[in-house]
Amino acid sequence: MAVDYTVIVVYLAGMLAMGWWGMRRARSKSEFLVAGRRLGPVMYSGTMAAIVLGGASTIGGVGLGYRYGLSGAWMVFTIGLGLLALSVFFSARIARLKVYTVSEMLDLRYGGRAGVISGVVMWAYTLMLAVTSTIAYATIFDVLFDLNRTVSIVIGGAIVVAYSTLGGMWSITLTDMVQFVVKTIGVLLLLLPIAVVKAGGFGAMRAELPTSYFDPLGIGGETIFTYVLIYTFGMLIGQDIWQRVFTARGDTTARWGGTVAGTYCLAYALAGAVIGTAAKVLYPKLGNPDDAFATIVKDELPVGVRGLVLAAALAAVMSTSSGALIACATVADNDIWSRLRGLVRRDGDDHDEVTGNRVFILVMGLVVIGTAIALNNVVEALTVAYNLLVGGLLVPILGGLLWKRGTVQGALASVIVGGLAVVGLMAGYGILANEPVYYGLLASLAAYVAVSLATRPTDETVLATWRERLAGRSPELPSEPVPAHQ
Repeated sequence: MAVDYTVIVVYLAGMLAMGWWGMRRARSKSEFLVAGRRLGPVMYSGTMAAIVLGGASTIGGVGLGYRYGLSGAWMVFTIGLGLLALSVFFSARIARLKVYTVSEMLDLRYGGRAGVISGVVMWAYTLMLAVTSTIAYATIFDVLFDLNRTVSIVIGGAIVVAYSTLGGMWSITLTDMVQFVVKTIGVLLLLLPIAVVKAGGFGAMRAELPTSYFDPLGIGGETIFTYVLIYTFGMLIGQDIWQRVFTARGDTTARWGGTVAGTYCLAYALAGAVIGTAAKVLYPKLGNPDDAFATIVKDELPVGVRGLVLAAALAAVMSTSSGALIACATVADNDIWSRLRGLVRRDGDDHDEVTGNRVFILVMGLVVIGTAIALNNVVEALTVAYNLLVGGLLVPILGGLLWKRGTVQGALASVIVGGLAVVGLMAGYGILANEPVYYGLLASLAAYVAVSLATRPTDETVLATWRERLAGRSPELPSEPVPAHQ
């Protein structure tokens, strides 16, 4: 394992080095939180694909393939569909708003007063997303170094917190590009073909496994529908995803770069399911389907290649973890802390704001590591996160983008009713039940429409400002000039 260890250690050292390099670039709030809004198509596509394809998509995607066969691709497939929908229909308008958080968009659209409540819901989502990614370090470091759970979480979490705190979005962007390349080589170009060959090829896999393993809908229609509700719609509204859209250099980058990333996700989904199916042929008696990834890597890959593929798994976890962490810290600072203190935010981007954001990332990072150590069930934590996000925020966000008659009172009612309904239904039906997100979303929609129609329309001045921002014609902050082509 010495060669494999060397590969992993070099990879981790490289992540820290890029964090240090990114610190030199992040000298303003815009540079620190959204990479100066100047990523081109290549970097934008790579980093967007990296953040949405985390440990759940890699280790969990292979596990679903092990359990259900090719239809196990649906979870990651719906993530790709959500990213495609966001990129084609909404990303250009989102990028032109020149805001930092989803709650700022809601305030801009509805005329204020929606920020703190929506910020709390979004903070809870990003926190739990970061926690679930951090918990995944325990599995990987256990395979690599036979470390206990707590030590693994502390080591993996500390590395992510370190490079995220140093350089903010620039460090995360640079590390995500490396992670994207490592995942592509490790999972798509190495593990996928090796797994299929070791399993005897597709002919042998078909002969060994039940026909349900090759049924595209074998996982069940209700499960697929739930994945669409949670992951496809979740991709449309998550702060972690929007914050990457804010980094785009312009409309074309946001639209086409995101489309490339979404298409990559579809290929990654199928690859994970095929690897899991091959693992089922090789190891039919595994107790936990999520062990399929680590088992096939340990037992079937040659020295050196094994280290690279495990680095790919680590890259998948780190990319999602760092993106969720900076999103969590941004929401905590901009949407909750500053508003509760009644601070008037300055228009200029200065060093003090960068320092403040660094402090928030460090504090939130420590909270994430502590919570990850205390929690055991990754699936439940992730389900809570997405149920709150979709049930509480999907309707007011998409309603603000698509329905002129929506009002701030309707948006607040939607967030509160949807959020409380999801929490209450999870307590009644169970965290992993489908009903909380179904009925919570319907309650949120009903509250939004009813209260919006019962209250005065949004002031025309607010809507005029909103339309100007959507068109990219409003005056920008001094430090954020509009790109020439806009």
